[in-house]
Amino acid sequence: MNLLVIKECHPVSVLSKQGDKMIFQQRGTLSRRGFLQQASGILTASGLPLWYSQQLIASVEQQTAATKQLTSSPNEQISMGAIGIGSPQSRGLAIYGQAKIQKGVRYVAACDVDSRHLERALNIMKRDKFTDAKGHKDFRDLLADKSIQAVTIATPDHWHALVAIEAMKRGKDVYCEKPLSLTFAEGQAMVKVAEKTGRIFQTGSQQRTEMAGRFRLAAEIVRSGRLGKISKVECRVGNNPVSGPITKVDPPKELDWNFWLGPTPQVDYYYMEKQNGKRKTILTNCHYEFRWWYAHSGGKMTDWGAHHLDIAQWALGMDGNGPISVEATSAPASKEPNEYDCHPNFEVTYMYENGTKLVAMAQGDNGVKFFGENGKWLFVSRGKIEASDPKIISEPIKEGTVVLYESRPTNHMANFIDCVRSRKKPICSVEIGHSSCTICHLGTIALRTGKKLKWDPKKHQFDDATANAMLSRPMRSPWKLEA
Repeated sequence: MNLLVIKECHPVSVLSKQGDKMIFQQRGTLSRRGFLQQASGILTASGLPLWYSQQLIASVEQQTAATKQLTSSPNEQISMGAIGIGSPQSRGLAIYGQAKIQKGVRYVAACDVDSRHLERALNIMKRDKFTDAKGHKDFRDLLADKSIQAVTIATPDHWHALVAIEAMKRGKDVYCEKPLSLTFAEGQAMVKVAEKTGRIFQTGSQQRTEMAGRFRLAAEIVRSGRLGKISKVECRVGNNPVSGPITKVDPPKELDWNFWLGPTPQVDYYYMEKQNGKRKTILTNCHYEFRWWYAHSGGKMTDWGAHHLDIAQWALGMDGNGPISVEATSAPASKEPNEYDCHPNFEVTYMYENGTKLVAMAQGDNGVKFFGENGKWLFVSRGKIEASDPKIISEPIKEGTVVLYESRPTNHMANFIDCVRSRKKPICSVEIGHSSCTICHLGTIALRTGKKLKWDPKKHQFDDATANAMLSRPMRSPWKLEA
């Protein structure tokens, strides 16, 4: 996996490689020409064509130059809070790390229902010189702080909508992790509240900006018509894990289990550790592993699917639109209350009105593959981009032919912070996040009903009453979805 990260906000920087990351750092003594040669060399060695590498570098120079012009004026400072900053493996700490390095950003609060995670987060913030940061268990207490302008949300999926809606109603801009919502109705409510409040909202689908720009390049190539008419797209997202029975135990004393469950049904806490040689595997229905339970998430369909289906929609020009039918095949899912219950392997097939077929599948290398005319194809993942004919990638797309966003942001969080200041739409707004997540929800509904379903992408309705009922879910009292 290669990431493109702006580490220091200087107008001219050096591209270096540290492990699996490509990082723009201060240029030092290199001339601009030397910098460009070195950066271009590293990017092209990673598989990007020279013409695109040069465009990417130019974009970074423009972004860092704009950031350097910021002053220490209070009007340019952004006070932030982190909600669900959580466990070491969670996205909460990762997006906090991306936000804290943006110029003018200052974290003043953190919130988590697990006191172990909250203590860890506050210690990290103090280490990062945010010594006045306050800790909260209840997100509403954090949002009551009028000094906070924006929040990062990395709670489990079933909390995204309630937290984000409350944040927007209280005047906060929002960066919310993917998948945007647990249900279609939740995403629809988030869009409505964003429209009413005028808040900036970035969905954390960072493949639109990062990964050395590979996914954007793929989308531009597809949009340019270089593959001809797209007949099929494969979104390869992997299998869902299978747990077997997990032991029921008392929740840790540091975890408010009832609050963690929130709007979802009251269930027992399950936790078990398995030792496989030197590797320890944790099986639970809580931290991180909540992804494999339909009560809290949607398995790989909403995990990796939220990334790759988003790119497919982007490349096909379907943001705000969608397929007209969906059907799924899969091995049976567990019906035991103490086992992962997302379908272990699956193939979900969507059909679009123009005849394009989109398949979300467990098989094949993780990534997105586009099939065009005359045997042409293009494959993109976080580590590579390749095509049936190298010229499909190597030959430049005429500048201005395909405009997917007004700039080429290379850092998702930086794009959000820039938009908080400019009040422009970010590259993956709540409307886009909802549109892409809807495709994921259609897939999980097809898996769970076992039916071939027709879908109206304008009216947002199935041709089946059971499926329509699954577009929303009741919330456990006292929680309500109010737009």
